[in-house]
Amino acid sequence: MLYAIICSDKPHSEELRLEHRPAHREYLAGLGDRVKIAGPFLCDNLTTSTGSLIVIEAANRDEALMVANEDPYAHVSLFETVEIRPWDWVFNNPEK
Repeated sequence: MLYAIICSDKPHSEELRLEHRPAHREYLAGLGDRVKIAGPFLCDNLTTSTGSLIVIEAANRDEALMVANEDPYAHVSLFETVEIRPWDWVFNNPEK
């Protein structure tokens, strides 16, 4: 099953995000093909990140939550909120 991990950054946390971005990217890369899509949400200026969207394949919600909790961004308390929702990739799914 696919799960969307929807994260919103705490206000004024741009420096924290930039500082830990390499570790975050390395972590996601280490998950291999379980990560289907991932990237930051942006402010209207299209340059400042405000959160993250990660769609991951997981056996259940608890496994998706574990992935979210092990992210280096979570370890440094970057996120104000984290939402995990089952997701059905209907359009343009290369696996269908």
